[in-house]
Amino acid sequence: MQRSYRYLDVVTGIFVAVLLLSNLLSSAKIIDLGASLGPVPLIFDAGTLVFPVSYIFGDILTEVYGYRAARKVIWMGFFASVLMAGLIWLAGVMPGEAIWQDMAGQAAYDAILGGVTGLVVASLAAYLVGEFANSYVLARMKVLTNGRYLWMRTIGSTLVGQAVDTIVFIGIATLLGVFTSEQMLGLIVTNYILKVGIEVIFTPVTLMVVKWLKHAEQSDPFDRDTNFNPFRV
Repeated sequence: MQRSYRYLDVVTGIFVAVLLLSNLLSSAKIIDLGASLGPVPLIFDAGTLVFPVSYIFGDILTEVYGYRAARKVIWMGFFASVLMAGLIWLAGVMPGEAIWQDMAGQAAYDAILGGVTGLVVASLAAYLVGEFANSYVLARMKVLTNGRYLWMRTIGSTLVGQAVDTIVFIGIATLLGVFTSEQMLGLIVTNYILKVGIEVIFTPVTLMVVKWLKHAEQSDPFDRDTNFNPFRV
C-alpha cells in the first residue's frame, strides 16, 4: 500500500512553483555580469537565479521520498509548464483593450512573454532529461554508497543533471530563435557555472532539510529494485 506523507505536498508545490517562475524569468531578461571567461562573455537568463532551487528540491524528493515519488512530481511540473505556456499563448493571440494598447501594447507583451512558448519547448525537453538524470544518479549513488556522503551525492547528481539540462535547453532555445548563436556559448558556460555554484552553496541547507524531513516523515528509501523508466507512472 502507498503510504501518505505530511510534507510531500509542500515540497511538490515549491518545486512546481520554482519551475514555472524560472520559465517566466528566462523569457523576461538576459543578465550581463560585465565580465568574461577568456573570449566567452558571462551572460545568463534570469531564470537561472531560481531554477537551481528546483534541483535542490529534486534532490530532496529523491532522497527522502524515493525515485518513484520524484518521477511523479517531475511529470506534474511538466504538465504545469505545458498549461502555463498554452495560457500565455492564448492571452497573446486575443485582442488587446485600447487603453492597454496605449500603455503597454501587444509589442511589449510579445517581446517579454512571446518567447515563453519557445522557451517552454526547450525547457520541457531539457527539464525532463535533466531532472531524470539528476534523480537517477542520486538514487544510484545512494545505493552504491549505502546512504553515506549525501553532500557528494547531491553535488555529483547536479554536475550531471545540470550539464544535460543546460546544453539541451540553450541549444534548443537557440534553434527556435529565442537566443542568438552569438549568445549560445556564453549562456551555456555561465548558466552551468551558476547552477552548480548555487547548488554547492546551498548544500548545507539541503542537508539540514533532508535530515529534518527524514526524521519527520520516518522515510529513507533505497531504490535497489526500482524500475527507473521515466515513462512508468
